[in-house]
Amino acid sequence: MKRNNTIHIDFKSNNAFFDDIINNFDTKGEDFGNQDRNSLKLFQLDNKTINVKSFKVPHLINQIAYRFFRKSKAQRSFEYANKLKNLNIGTPQPIAYYEFKTPLLFKKSYYISDQIDCDYTYRELTTDFNIPNYDEILRAFTRFTFNLHEKSVHFLDHSPGNTLIKKTKKGYDFYLVDLNRMEFKPLDFETRIKNFSKLTIHKSMVDVMSDEYAKCSGEDYNKILNLMWHETEAFQEKYHRKRRLKKKLKFWKTY
Repeated sequence: MKRNNTIHIDFKSNNAFFDDIINNFDTKGEDFGNQDRNSLKLFQLDNKTINVKSFKVPHLINQIAYRFFRKSKAQRSFEYANKLKNLNIGTPQPIAYYEFKTPLLFKKSYYISDQIDCDYTYRELTTDFNIPNYDEILRAFTRFTFNLHEKSVHFLDHSPGNTLIKKTKKGYDFYLVDLNRMEFKPLDFETRIKNFSKLTIHKSMVDVMSDEYAKCSGEDYNKILNLMWHETEAFQEKYHRKRRLKKKLKFWKTY
């Protein structure tokens, strides 16, 4: 099986270390986070903790697509992280990516980045309304998202688990993770507001984010609120419809 890899220039001297942890990924490292879809592990590199994400082998059609026509999730994660860094947008430092291919099919891929020790993710904001400085954090997150839009970044997986929040002396820093689905292009008003639709089911949060986005953009608060809540409800309906369909399919498979 053919292997190819790209390592960030700042980490070229650690090439042998990265080769070793990828070749022995199943037996080395510390499991981290949810392992359902992809596998995440932590490794120590000198005094630095690094995060290695192992993507599942795609289904057959995508094995062909990723082999010949599309960039892998690992490659996109690495390249998009570097683009974000160049735009001064928070994301863990990209370090390397690895891919394994046969002559006809794409198999495994890995993305290596710095590990960020955060205080919260956005998900905690949706479940704990007693977090200190809650309103301040939510408004800062909205300004962070506005900054993404102003810099022509469309984060397609802008969902609760994909923004890390770290408290600093000056306020709060935000870091995007799970980067393999992004677009870099100017965003119209509707696309910007729809980008909030996956974040929460709570109208109170949508109210605050709409108010802050209106302050940032100069657009009418009620216009933003109505559209953001409409898109939130539409996403929730679509999400639950898909879940109901999956349950029905599982029932017939096991019947």
